[in-house]
Amino acid sequence: MLTIRFARTGKRNRAQFQIVLQEQAIAPGGRHVEVLGSYDPHSKKTVLKEEKIKYWLGQGAQPSDSAFNLLLAKGLVTGEKRKVKMPAKKVAEAPAEAVVPVEAKTEEASAVEAVEVSKEEVNPPAGGEEVAPVEEPKAE
Repeated sequence: MLTIRFARTGKRNRAQFQIVLQEQAIAPGGRHVEVLGSYDPHSKKTVLKEEKIKYWLGQGAQPSDSAFNLLLAKGLVTGEKRKVKMPAKKVAEAPAEAVVPVEAKTEEASAVEAVEVSKEEVNPPAGGEEVAPVEEPKAE
């Protein structure tokens, strides 16, 4: 599927974008079918080949969200402005102990005690000593 999207050019901290037509699976900086214009976000200057853009839109090319908003501002397409999807920033995960609620800890502690009790019943102490049976805690 053909896509109309931005391909970043320019220097570091001074970005400029070419508006290109390319296959969706190809990286934005890679091989393109045609250059349809350019955009300088610092000076807000836009140069578009309107006839070519209308032709490719008629042929089924789909603009990216950012390119659609730019074409909408220039009056080449109609509709509502699209929300641009930005990747979420990764947040450092907190340790599991800090996240567990207090009630869950008490349930875990009682489960551990129950396991310890059952181990004592299965493995009596060596030396032939008798041990009094231990009562299991009642579940509430």
